[in-house]
Amino acid sequence: MLYQISNGAVELGAEVILQKINFEIRDREKIAVVGRNGCGKTTLLRLIAGELELLKRDSDEDIFIAKAGNPEIGYLKQMAFEDPRITVDEEIQKVFRPIHVMQERLEALLHKMNEEKGAAVDEELHAEEIAEYTKLREEFEDIGGYYYQKEYDTMLRQFGFSMEDKQKPLNEFSGGQQTKLAFIKLLLSKPDILLLDEPTNHLDISTIEWLEDYLKSYKKAVVIVSHDRMFLDKVVDVVYEIEYKTAKRYPGNYTKFMETKRANYEKQKKDYELQQKEIARLEMIVEKYKNTPTKVAMTRSKLKQIEHMEKIEAPDRFDTHTFHANFKPERETGKEVLTVQNLQIGYDHVLSSVSMTQYRKQRIGIIGGNGLGKSTFLKTLVGIIPALGGEYSFGYQVDVGYFDQQMAQYSSKKTVLDEFWDEYPTLDRTEVRSSLGAFMFTQEEVFKTVDMLSGGEKVRLALCKIFKTRPNFLILDEPTNHMDIIGKESLEAMLRDFSGSVLFVSHDRYFIRQIADALLVFEGDQVTYLPYGYEEYLERREQKNLPSGDGKTFMAAGTKALTGSAKQECAAGGQPPVQKGKEAYELGRERSRLEKNVAKAEKKVAEMETALEAKKAELEKPEYASRYSKLEEISAEIEAMEEELLVLMEEWESLDQQLSALLEG
Repeated sequence: MLYQISNGAVELGAEVILQKINFEIRDREKIAVVGRNGCGKTTLLRLIAGELELLKRDSDEDIFIAKAGNPEIGYLKQMAFEDPRITVDEEIQKVFRPIHVMQERLEALLHKMNEEKGAAVDEELHAEEIAEYTKLREEFEDIGGYYYQKEYDTMLRQFGFSMEDKQKPLNEFSGGQQTKLAFIKLLLSKPDILLLDEPTNHLDISTIEWLEDYLKSYKKAVVIVSHDRMFLDKVVDVVYEIEYKTAKRYPGNYTKFMETKRANYEKQKKDYELQQKEIARLEMIVEKYKNTPTKVAMTRSKLKQIEHMEKIEAPDRFDTHTFHANFKPERETGKEVLTVQNLQIGYDHVLSSVSMTQYRKQRIGIIGGNGLGKSTFLKTLVGIIPALGGEYSFGYQVDVGYFDQQMAQYSSKKTVLDEFWDEYPTLDRTEVRSSLGAFMFTQEEVFKTVDMLSGGEKVRLALCKIFKTRPNFLILDEPTNHMDIIGKESLEAMLRDFSGSVLFVSHDRYFIRQIADALLVFEGDQVTYLPYGYEEYLERREQKNLPSGDGKTFMAAGTKALTGSAKQECAAGGQPPVQKGKEAYELGRERSRLEKNVAKAEKKVAEMETALEAKKAELEKPEYASRYSKLEEISAEIEAMEEELLVLMEEWESLDQQLSALLEG
């Protein structure tokens, strides 16, 4: 057991947030902590991080926190920068001090052993040096001494930084960028217990996918608070749910947790109901014969039977209280709700050019890397910023309802009641309270000022105002940010039942998979329309015939044009073509050449990696343990092979990018 909380309780102010918490972290477990907004998930992380203490109570219960040894615990909030004037590289290199110290000691030992060649030295002392060198070398490899610099560079690129950014002072980066740099520093520090609170917020899909792979292979424990269901499904193997102020452990990922919870609830409910029926039957017999002299023994037996039963508790109800709005649009649109032709979007320069047509009842999800123009596209459509070129038009009787992700930061001194009523002054008080109540603003909640609301509550208020207009075309920019999982599921259900059209931006892959029946993929300065949902998109991307949708070229891209049959389908009312592709014969020869070269490069990389592993294995051979000259020779060969591997990988990446560019047309 790495870490354990027994019967813990936490109080903030005068309110008990957590009680009777039993929580364990075992070895290399990847743990999710889930629950409603405000249930105490972040409080639990702060308790593990040592920022909070257990509530002292007079109790017979065994209350404690136990740790195996003194595990290092890393929490993002603890990663503030002491001096924002130093460069990124100077700050990150602090993490590698143990590696640098170990490296210096290895070099010193190797230098000393080289000096001792042929000289008369104390054999016992010499053996100790060899033993220390061998052990230190193993530890150096275990902590990533050979690859830490490469891992550092990879993380910077994945989080959207360039190699030039290494030499920039920290205070030249935005708050969001500094948070990402702190996250990188935390990951590179490799604590024994890694605590992550909503780690996927503000990351694009490509970075989230990379983070999934990184955390799955992380050799230590991870505890994650997240509302990203697909992320949890792919990373965690244990789920703790906080509900009614306590926590329960479930083995498996998020989907398995939901299945188990539902099954446990149904079984306990059924067992409870059956037992209650049996108790009622026995009590009826007792009541009927209690005054019959010949039945006294029998009634006592029935009473003892009830008394000795192991009582089954009624199961706690699912905490599924959430908002709802079963609204219908005021009117129906024509067949085409939006037509966009070569629309150039951006502020001071063109970010992307978009051409597409959206049809009635269609739900199009917009995906792609940060900074490529997804939100800018929506702002252009609703007139917040001007187009830089091209044109767009809405169809017949289109009524737009627009949600901006910045609404979660909206500020106002008005109460919730007044904020909504000022928007709809013709409604009476009952109608206003009813509308707000549908979005969980009940009783005293309506008298809170808007500034007192959490981000999730502000999102609910914004959606409440939008849906009251009964639009037939929803344009939504990251609507699920700040929502808990129950809230996301509620919005998904509403949008699936919505009879109008939806155009939305999201980084929540689970939400996209549930809602979108078509995609608009922003890739570099190109925008690709795909006439199918996210599941098929992933399948095709696995086959390397789709853009990755993240603005980075890691795989072959293509399918910018629809096939002839698809064009006919569009003419008949289906989806429109985006761009005419080059003829196959113009690309065939060059494509074939590049594909062969890419395959050769991949093979060389694989062969070199195999050879490198074999060479490292030689360091472990017992016959070389005391032969420092041989160890030095093998170390030099490993270093040379690593350099050659980097060259081969750069060549492979260059060829792969050339192939991607060719396929993109």
